[in-house]
Amino acid sequence: MIDVQRLRVLRAVAEHGSFNQAAAALHLTPSAVSQHVTALERSLGAQVVARSTRGVTLTPAGQIMVGAAESVAAELVHAKQQVDRLAGGRTQLTIATFTSGGRLLLPGALTHLTAARPDIVVHVREAEPEDSLPLVRQGAVDLALAYHFDGPLPGRPGRSSSLEWTALMEDPLHVVLPETHPLAGREALDIAELAAEPWVLGCLKTEAYLRRHAERAGFDPEVRGTTTDYFFARSLVAAGMGISLIPSIALTPRTPGLRTVPITPPTPTRYLGVATLHRRDHPQVSTLIQTLQEQAAALDERVPRDLTRRRPSGTGAGTRSVSCRVCGGTP
Repeated sequence: MIDVQRLRVLRAVAEHGSFNQAAAALHLTPSAVSQHVTALERSLGAQVVARSTRGVTLTPAGQIMVGAAESVAAELVHAKQQVDRLAGGRTQLTIATFTSGGRLLLPGALTHLTAARPDIVVHVREAEPEDSLPLVRQGAVDLALAYHFDGPLPGRPGRSSSLEWTALMEDPLHVVLPETHPLAGREALDIAELAAEPWVLGCLKTEAYLRRHAERAGFDPEVRGTTTDYFFARSLVAAGMGISLIPSIALTPRTPGLRTVPITPPTPTRYLGVATLHRRDHPQVSTLIQTLQEQAAALDERVPRDLTRRRPSGTGAGTRSVSCRVCGGTP
């Protein structure tokens, strides 16, 4: 029989990369953490971590057990939620969302859901995908409205987690310039034409993404400002600090004095979707996902038609199961 506490300790070791940091997080001594891991290895007959002076890393057996540990933790959280619903008589629904997607897609979906089911108590947590997807795996939230770029969903090294990804829409990024800029009148721009421009960006992940596209185009972008808010970035563009790269859904409402120009293919694009656990027996989750799909399909009525492509095609399309892994923190 595998001890659940030992699995919990192994999860912490995998999370923090060392016995000492895992011990601090669990309020245990490093010796106790080491003993738990050793006992787990003894019960399995296999090594789960590789120890070195630089810390510890998971072995293939350890990766399997961490995946199992996450599944067990999620099941326990789910069971507790079911017991709470029995005791309280009200359904709880917890949603994690990134800011721009939550602002544009979530309110309408929640309006429909709560109108149909006024007994539901909804909780919303703001979180970027690298934070919200682990919350889904752990059972701390029922679903995450998230995004990824032209790589896989963000995760951790060697992690095999079962998430179901339901694609909602493509969200192409556009160049935002002052309306007096010489390139503001163009119908489309190749990113190589922007090599000499200074940039102000509304997201650290967007900066990393820009740098990858710029490298392919043969230049190193001069980034003069980075914020955590696309609206703030647009105001800096309006102030003349530079140009920006902003997703379609973050372009409304319009900022006076600015022009938005699409990028020629290959167009930098975010893929928006909903992440849930494979086993989804919460009927309100399915209802909310369906409503989010309807909101995404109708988005072109609220965002200028030349700024949004609706249903996904190619990368990120459809509903599919994925195993999260890291790719430099930003997919």
